[in-house]
Amino acid sequence: MIRLDLSTTPRWLDLGHGLRLQVLPVTTAIMVAARNDPDVEALPKNASQEQMAVVMAKAVARRVVTDWEGVGDANGKPVPVTPEGIDALLDIWPIFETFQTRCLAPHLMLDAEKNVSSPLPNGTSAGAKAIARPAKARAKAARHG
Repeated sequence: MIRLDLSTTPRWLDLGHGLRLQVLPVTTAIMVAARNDPDVEALPKNASQEQMAVVMAKAVARRVVTDWEGVGDANGKPVPVTPEGIDALLDIWPIFETFQTRCLAPHLMLDAEKNVSSPLPNGTSAGAKAIARPAKARAKAARHG
């Protein structure tokens, strides 16, 4: 079952380590915009899945992160949210992994589920004849056959 959350209100996402991100819902419009991000489009054709995942996550994050808590400069002074800051934050492996898991994965899992193919009535098995018979029918055929 798909549960529709029609709220467009940002929510706080706890990433651990004292870090919280305020994020907008990941919508179709956000994903389309991220796919058209210059950094995504600049990926080479032979980019690895890992490279694509990082660049795409950063593109989405730049669009959905509206505020944060627990992010500071080298002296610990809080810094404002900027596209460069978001990219730098996602360059920290545990933060990237948690962002992927808690913000993006629910949407990507749903996307992957829709790619599953169901059997088609006109596929390769459509013309196959049923050769299995119930045990009683086999026994009856054996007695009379």
